[in-house]
Amino acid sequence: MSDGDEPADDGEQPAGEDGELEARTPEALDERLDEIEAELDEAETEADLDSVENDLDEVEEEIEAADLPEPDEDEEDADDPREELESRVTELRDALKEQRGPYAEDAVEEIESAKSTLTETRWTEQGADEIADAVHSFLDAVGETLDEEFTAANDEPEQLAAALDDVIGTIESRELDPDDDAETVAELIEAADELTTGLDDAEEWDDLSVREKLTVEGFYDVLTPETRKDFPPEWNAIKIYEEQDDPDPILRGLDMFGSEFMEEHCIESLKRMGAPEAYDVMEERAQKRNKPPIEVLGKIGDDRALDTLHEYIEGESDPALQKVTIKAIGEIGSTESTQAVADRLVADNETVRSNAARALGLIGDTRAIAPLADVLSDDDSNSVRASAAWALNQIGTENALDAAREHADDRSFLVQSEAEKADHALADENGDAAETTA
Repeated sequence: MSDGDEPADDGEQPAGEDGELEARTPEALDERLDEIEAELDEAETEADLDSVENDLDEVEEEIEAADLPEPDEDEEDADDPREELESRVTELRDALKEQRGPYAEDAVEEIESAKSTLTETRWTEQGADEIADAVHSFLDAVGETLDEEFTAANDEPEQLAAALDDVIGTIESRELDPDDDAETVAELIEAADELTTGLDDAEEWDDLSVREKLTVEGFYDVLTPETRKDFPPEWNAIKIYEEQDDPDPILRGLDMFGSEFMEEHCIESLKRMGAPEAYDVMEERAQKRNKPPIEVLGKIGDDRALDTLHEYIEGESDPALQKVTIKAIGEIGSTESTQAVADRLVADNETVRSNAARALGLIGDTRAIAPLADVLSDDDSNSVRASAAWALNQIGTENALDAAREHADDRSFLVQSEAEKADHALADENGDAAETTA
C-alpha cells in the first residue's frame, strides 16, 4: 500500500477496544464477581479483605461504565443484567463487612452506649442493685482480659460510668490489632455485650406501673386503712392533699395518671387551691387551648399567662373558649388586659360580651367606664347590660357609679338592681363626705 492509500475499513474494532468490550459483557463481569467471591472466602487478614474491597470497587466501576443490554419492556420477567450484577456487588459488600473485624472500636462503642444508659436512666431501688452487679461483673471480665484492675468508687451510676471510662481509656491506649489481637478483641466485645444485656434487664423507673411509682413516691402515705379501701384511693389522696394545701403530690399524680377521670379531679383541686406551684404545668396545657387549665391560670392570677390568653379571645371562631379565657383574664386582674377585653364588648356572642363586661369590672380600670356605659345604653341583651352595670359598680368610682345609676328605669330587673346599688353607694359616699366636712 502506498503512503497515500487509506486503510481498508473492514468493520472490525481495534484489538484493544475489543478486549475492553469483551471484559464488560454481563458474562465476563459475572465471572469476575465469581473470582472475587472465591477471594473473599479465602481471605484471612484485614489486608486480604482490603484487596477484595479494591477489586469490588473496580468491578463496580466497570459495571457502571458498561453498555449492558436493557431488559425487554414487553416482558414482565425479562432479565436485567445491570440490576443482577449490582445486586451481586451489594451482597459481596455485605459479606465483606461481616467478615471484617471484630475491632476494639466496636467494644468501645458498646461501652460508651452503656455509660449513657447508666447515667440517663432513672433506676428503681432494685434496678440500682442490678446495674451495679452488671458493671462489677464487666469490670472483672475486662480486667482479666486486659490484665488490669478496674474498680468503681461506689455503686452510684456516675461512679460506675467513671469506671467504664477507665476501661475505654485502657482499650484505646492498647491499639489492639484486629488480626494479631483478634482473641482479645472478641473477649472485650463479648463482655460489652453481656454488660448491655445486664443493663437492659435491670429494672427502670419506667418499668413500674403508675400505682407502683406513686407508692414509691409516698403518694398514698396520707391515706388511712379506711380511706385506702375507697375506690379509687387516688381520688381520696387528692382530696386530702387539697385540704392540706399541698399541691406538689397532686401535680405528681397529674403527671403520672393516664386516666381522664383522675386528671380532671387533679385539675379541679388545683383550681380550687389556686396554687402558684401549678403555673408551669397549667400554662403548658393551656397552650393546647384546653379550657380547664385556663381556668386554673385565672385562679392562680399570674400576669405571665396573659401573653397566651390574649390570643385566645380574638375573632369569633370559638365562643366557648373565649368565655372561659375572658373570665380567667378578669380574675388575673391586670390593666394590661383592659383594651383586649373591651374589644370583646361588641362580640357576636352575647355570653362573650357579658363575660367581657364582668372581666372589666374585676380588672377595675377606669378606662373601661366609657365603653361599659355605652354597653349599658345600647346592648339589646338584658344579661349583657346587667353585667355592664355590675362592672361599673365593681369599678366603684363616682363616674362609674353615676353611669350605672342612670338606668334605674331599665326594662331588666337585674339592671335596675345594679342601678339602685350604685345610687346607694353614691349616697353613702356623699353622706360620708358631708360628715367629714361638718
